[in-house]
Amino acid sequence: MVVGVGSSGKEEVPLSACESLPALMDTLSSIEDLSFGAPPMPAEFATDSASDHALLEAIRGGSEEAFAELVTRYRNPITSYIYRMTSDYDGAVDLAQETFVRVYRAADRYQTNYAFSTYIYRIATNLAISELRKRKRRKLVSLTGFFQSKDGGEPREFQPSDEQPLQDVALVDAERRAAVQRAIGTLPEKYRAPLILRDVDGKTYDEISQILGTTEGTVKSRISRARGLLRDKMRMYF
Repeated sequence: MVVGVGSSGKEEVPLSACESLPALMDTLSSIEDLSFGAPPMPAEFATDSASDHALLEAIRGGSEEAFAELVTRYRNPITSYIYRMTSDYDGAVDLAQETFVRVYRAADRYQTNYAFSTYIYRIATNLAISELRKRKRRKLVSLTGFFQSKDGGEPREFQPSDEQPLQDVALVDAERRAAVQRAIGTLPEKYRAPLILRDVDGKTYDEISQILGTTEGTVKSRISRARGLLRDKMRMYF
């Protein structure tokens, strides 16, 4: 197996393992698959010693099997997290794949002084927020000529109201979940990310603060604000 050498003179992990990513990600064939558990762990990694850090060490040594196992462990939660951030399933799969590519290419620079889950969620968060900001810029550019403020200031973002009537007074669970997802998708990104990490992914305040690079106090404040905004948006459904 060929191993490249970076500009720093250090050996870099081979890129051939990334070629298997599309096949690994394609096993997520629908949004519903995100709720399924990960496949059983291969026997060679099914030991207590096979931590995320151990897998990263194996990846540094060129193990494609270790990389495939890391993808298997985190594929569903990372794709689900990005989907809830962006409300775009196909885009979430693409961004999840890019997350793993970045993890793979930076394996030799990974520091083991904090949890790998924190590291990969931080990458996924940055990619999701970057995508959201790109959307906002595209939307503003396309609507600038129509929604310029009267005083010549910054253009306003057009957000048409949803005037569709409810199909039924008692919403089924699937409709309710979809309504919650839509409501979460309208939250500002600084509230959306901590809310999803806490209330959907079950991360601790400490983990969230590390992922988002802020203090626990700020995390708690933003989650409280996000929950309040979400309650206001969901009153018509509950």
